[in-house]
Amino acid sequence: MTMKIYTYSGCSTCKKATKWLDAAGVEYEERAIREQPPTKTELRAMLRHLGDRKKLFNVSGQDYRKLGMKDRLPDMKDTEVIDLLASNGNLIKRPFVIGEDFGTVGFKEPVWQELFG
Repeated sequence: MTMKIYTYSGCSTCKKATKWLDAAGVEYEERAIREQPPTKTELRAMLRHLGDRKKLFNVSGQDYRKLGMKDRLPDMKDTEVIDLLASNGNLIKRPFVIGEDFGTVGFKEPVWQELFG
């Protein structure tokens, strides 16, 4: 499995992340998170890696606020969360990076250095 990174073209953090990967010589497959959100299988794997479903969400995004996710999320089942995220890439924290045996969201250079350095 090639590592996949889900990004949004208008996201400066995503641009920094792919630039960092390129400079580090890391191979990856880039996907547009809005047009092609992560699969339910990838989302379930990421949830296992992160351990906290709130970390999957782009909590500063408009869709998160519009849908009232702050109040809804605590009462939702994991299956409902996965279904919702798989249908709306705007809700997912980005960049979303998934590999064979790891996953991370966001771009924090020390974390990435540990994963890919």
